[in-house]
Amino acid sequence: MATAKRLYVLDFGLFQVHENGRIIGIPGYLIQTHDGQNILVDTGFPAKYADDAERATLEDGLEIFGRVLRLTYDNLPAGQLAKIGLTPADVDMLVMTHSDIDHVGGIGEFPQATIVIHADERAYERPRYWHGRSPITWPDNSTQLIYEDGQLCPGITLLSTPGHAPGHLSLLVRLPETGNVLLIGDAISRPSELQEGFGGAWNYNLARASADKLMAIAQRENAFVSCGHCSGSWPQLKKAPEFYG
Repeated sequence: MATAKRLYVLDFGLFQVHENGRIIGIPGYLIQTHDGQNILVDTGFPAKYADDAERATLEDGLEIFGRVLRLTYDNLPAGQLAKIGLTPADVDMLVMTHSDIDHVGGIGEFPQATIVIHADERAYERPRYWHGRSPITWPDNSTQLIYEDGQLCPGITLLSTPGHAPGHLSLLVRLPETGNVLLIGDAISRPSELQEGFGGAWNYNLARASADKLMAIAQRENAFVSCGHCSGSWPQLKKAPEFYG
């Protein structure tokens, strides 16, 4: 029996890409297990974007890519966790799919949590963040380095899916009622990338290989696929405090 009990989709805000006007959600996930563990996946943008998104955007040089449409304190990890009756102190593990700006922003808010991250991502002196800027340091947490596919705990499999980033991780979560859910982060940020290609990927060939791997797993496991930034599916996903069980 799968030990993953509930999967919450966390709403870390909305962003608009300049190139095509596409509006994307910034997702995180909270997985609760039957033995009481809380596993957070990604942490969204830094808190300074809730303070003043325009100023933070200029400070980070993010205006060359797009703009934040909505990001309040409610969209920070503490605000999203509060919707399900939790605080950052309740998080036991923090799984980082990778260390880009919209995933790594709150990494320092969970000093008690074990950080689970691919070794190739943690090999950077600082998190990748955005376009050569690295204002965030790695926190002094207990860290579990991942080198290959493997089980995080019964019912949760970590998948090495490099390409978008050197150490990108995806997760296969087995839920008792919903069934299998594949959280693929930015390995495939939206389904159209499968036809259009993986522009902006750290390594295009690895990105394509990881995408093919994930699609094969999705078919084999009959899994529901949650992409990182799919503007079409984001509005339809149940958000915390609702959950998939």
